Amino acid sequence: MATKSRIRGFRDESPAGRRALLAETTGVPLESLDVLASGGLSVEQADHMIENVVGLLGVPVGVATGFTVNGTDVLVPMATEEPSVVAAASNAARIARERGGFHTSSSEPVMQAQVQVLDVADPYGARLRLLEAAGELVRLADEQDPMLVSLGGGVRELSVHVVDARPGRYIVVHLAVDVRDAMGANAVNTMAEAVADRVGDIAGGRTLLRILTNKADLRLARARAVFAAGPLGGADVVHDIVHAAALAEADPYRAATHNKGIMNGITAVVLATGNDTRAVEAGAHSHAVGAGGRYTALSHFEVNGDGDLVGTLELPMPVGLVGGATKVHPAAAAAVRLLGVSTARELAETVTAVGLAQNLAALRALATEGIQRGHMSLHARNVAVAAGAAPEEIPEVVERLIGDGAVRADHAAHVLAELRAQHA
Repeated sequence: MATKSRIRGFRDESPAGRRALLAETTGVPLESLDVLASGGLSVEQADHMIENVVGLLGVPVGVATGFTVNGTDVLVPMATEEPSVVAAASNAARIARERGGFHTSSSEPVMQAQVQVLDVADPYGARLRLLEAAGELVRLADEQDPMLVSLGGGVRELSVHVVDARPGRYIVVHLAVDVRDAMGANAVNTMAEAVADRVGDIAGGRTLLRILTNKADLRLARARAVFAAGPLGGADVVHDIVHAAALAEADPYRAATHNKGIMNGITAVVLATGNDTRAVEAGAHSHAVGAGGRYTALSHFEVNGDGDLVGTLELPMPVGLVGGATKVHPAAAAAVRLLGVSTARELAETVTAVGLAQNLAALRALATEGIQRGHMSLHARNVAVAAGAAPEEIPEVVERLIGDGAVRADHAAHVLAELRAQHA
């Protein structure tokens, strides 16, 4: 675990220099972090992970600094192609640090599997028969993963639902399974398949789907933080952030972009640690649909008695530390080691804290200078590189693009040609 998350001069170093500082700060051996320099994955390794492999796609991995989570400093690896994400998360973490950083909690790591039953003559009678046989079905499911059970996991509850759908009425059995430090998809899918035939016999119908649900609403992670009014820009900025967040709560058009800002941080950490970004995103967005069936903001912001901003975030977080790419991908393993978490719940809570930090950073930008100024400043480097600027030419091209207020490919090409003519 990192002993400090604010590293002096970190952003001014080269990538190799940053890795050396991380090794010195965290105690993680430098050779373990050097796999990040190449992406950590060979084509041969990739060929064993998915089918029809032809190559690799690199994604930049940065490290967000300044995070304090539950009193412990944390350095956060983030994999993303979008400029400003890592810097924004770091800046929000620095502001939160003044009031103690982020405080988190989570529920047990429970995932659910569903078994769908068709053509049941007496669905309500079948529901009760299945509940009467719950003990038998739970034992059958747990027998599929004795290792999980030995670690304290396994089925926690069996529930039965009658679902009215367009073609007719279905019985759907839910297995709620504590998957411990796994993401859990393989475990719950295996259990669902194992009990399906017996479920069909008891219900008197034909089983069809036997698979997990990514609406992981029994596996929630929460983060809260107090952001001091002064560093945010004062009381007016605090109140404008509250108004911006309130629009996301009330308007699904704004909520979609608001939640996307949260996921900018969450997805980056989930990807860096080799977890399933699609599962996390599906769970988050389904959770954003409230009891009334309306899509809304995942986070909330309010002003406390001291005039500071309080931010809270709660959402499903199905991430794990065992199985999948987390163990197979060397760069993901390095990212987990750098993060310093030892349980899936710790990982889930840290990821959620990053999501809240990212959200605050975006809202602050929207409430002050607008989102484009900081974003376009970083985007200008990508535009300069795409225009063909050499490393030594990039700073001057970027300065011109920003100064002219025209961060565009055509203008970058014009500026580059003009600079080269001047230096010829």
